[in-house]
Amino acid sequence: MKPKIAFLFPGQGSQFAGMGKSLAGAFACARAVFEEADEALGFALSRLCFEGPEEELKLTENTQPALVAVSAAAAAVLRQEGVQPDYVAGHSLGEYSALVAAGSLAFADAVRLVRRRGRYMQEAVPPGVGAMAALLRLPEDKLAGVLAEAAQGEVVSAANLNSPDQLVIAGHAGAVARAVELAKAAGARRAVPLPVSAPFHCSLMRPAQERLAADLEATAFADLACPLVNNWQAREIRTGAEARQGLYEQVPNPVRWAESMRCLAAQGVERFIEVGPGGVLTGLLRNIDGGWKGLKFGEAGDLEKLREGL
Repeated sequence: MKPKIAFLFPGQGSQFAGMGKSLAGAFACARAVFEEADEALGFALSRLCFEGPEEELKLTENTQPALVAVSAAAAAVLRQEGVQPDYVAGHSLGEYSALVAAGSLAFADAVRLVRRRGRYMQEAVPPGVGAMAALLRLPEDKLAGVLAEAAQGEVVSAANLNSPDQLVIAGHAGAVARAVELAKAAGARRAVPLPVSAPFHCSLMRPAQERLAADLEATAFADLACPLVNNWQAREIRTGAEARQGLYEQVPNPVRWAESMRCLAAQGVERFIEVGPGGVLTGLLRNIDGGWKGLKFGEAGDLEKLREGL
């Protein structure tokens, strides 16, 4: 029996200048995706992906559609090569790419939505007011105490539950800074502030969530051609209504990534393919369960190795 395959789509932080260039150079179907993105947004997003500059690519409202475009281009190549997913999942922003791959969301709608999503997130919290930090190897039973002690009337909460060894927190800058020191004292191997422009996936994002609601309502979502395991509940969904609801709920809520991967494994998934730039999700996969088989496809040169791995 053919092993079940899940496509995993990366989120913010995986971007780099030059991403997608080899795909567009080698495959007409990938080129067509970038052309559609440029047309949908009314500017040369493709050039920003292929050439940078890095500073402009790092702006959240550019990063988000750029990552969706590269991921969708990579997925188009895999489809053309006859590699189809049994399941999909995406890390935060990557959930939009996953819904495009599952046929629920039109690609042009996805890039327009995430460009607005990026802007709303950026504008929800003034620069310098919020922060995020990664806590590595913090003993599991210490997190609640660290967050409670660090809050002091401000917001600080878990934003990404990435793997047993890595979680990300978000909130007010002061509370996040206090949590970093408390986490070190509680036994975290490392606690490092992240270079992000806003505190994603915490309650400070509610203004962004409310603004996004109208855009999501105005966008068509079809039922999914293959199931998606969502960020918000780490559970399998199949309908367009659930897809829309999940994108709304994920904005102020944590990304339950480790749980999502365990959910996929419980459904019999044996091959996890990271579809898009970088290798962040493949690294997290190894961290969650070293026995799982992670492959990646984001560059034209990855194809041969991917074929061998399948």
